[in-house]
Amino acid sequence: MKVAFQMDPIGSVNIDGDSTFRIALEAQARGHELFHYQPEHLAFDEGRITARGQFMTLRREKGNHVTFGDTQVVDLAGFDVVWLRQDPPFDMGYITTTHLLDMLPDRVQVVNNPFWVRNFPEKLLVLTFPDLTPPTMIARDLATIREFKARHGDIILKPLYGNGGAGVFRLDPNDRNLASLHELFTGINREPLIVQKFLPAVSKGDKRVILVNGEPIGAINRVPQAGETRSNMHVGGRPEKVELTERDRDICRIIGPTLREKGQIFVGIDVIGDWLTEINVTSPTGLQELERFDGTNGAALIWDAIEAKA
Repeated sequence: MKVAFQMDPIGSVNIDGDSTFRIALEAQARGHELFHYQPEHLAFDEGRITARGQFMTLRREKGNHVTFGDTQVVDLAGFDVVWLRQDPPFDMGYITTTHLLDMLPDRVQVVNNPFWVRNFPEKLLVLTFPDLTPPTMIARDLATIREFKARHGDIILKPLYGNGGAGVFRLDPNDRNLASLHELFTGINREPLIVQKFLPAVSKGDKRVILVNGEPIGAINRVPQAGETRSNMHVGGRPEKVELTERDRDICRIIGPTLREKGQIFVGIDVIGDWLTEINVTSPTGLQELERFDGTNGAALIWDAIEAKA
């Protein structure tokens, strides 16, 4: 198959940790052709959805992991699979790419389905499963957020469309910085904030459960550094081997049918203790860590699911 990857520059990725690199390497091993382009090089051109980029060959060799062909403009309607894999923030630029990819003919598989990526940003999709989540609020109004903090005392405050642990703050009952943080966030953009009750179980880790076509294939635990609330690997969280619990499997049984129905093939959910905190559909990570810890080739399972739909 001809496979295009819409992503951030592949030349600078960590080949031992990047999930997109592992997915592309698995595709290449199966004989698929790989094309790389960045989201700013996607275009609508007189009825065609085009991308300016290069065909590429990959190898697991640090410092020499990619060879590019000549730069060219391709019609994405001529591809079998297009991967939507650039990192958030989930801003209007990101949303625009989902609209353009949504215009491709049905014979082109876009993974994950861009219509539902657009409508299922990770911190909003969880709101449809209130029985699985900790107390949560989406709001921009400071008085409303203060009322939530008064009810729950110890809270997490973070940007609604952020990623990688950036801009995540814990405000305990004695904290006096809510107004200042609100001023900071609202001065940057016009988006709401997400507020959740703090879960002390995060000290034991924030579990990333990986689902393929709605089915859990394994999990890794991300443990925060000493003195740190955030467990994201982007900010120094330590990945550890962990088993799926029955509660994890219950969560997956409840959300799995929705993910399958909406074409979300590769999804990573975040679980702290017994609570679901995020459903990551834009650019989830964790495949390589899972493969090292459990020997589970998640990339192969993903391609099995894609090829079964071809």
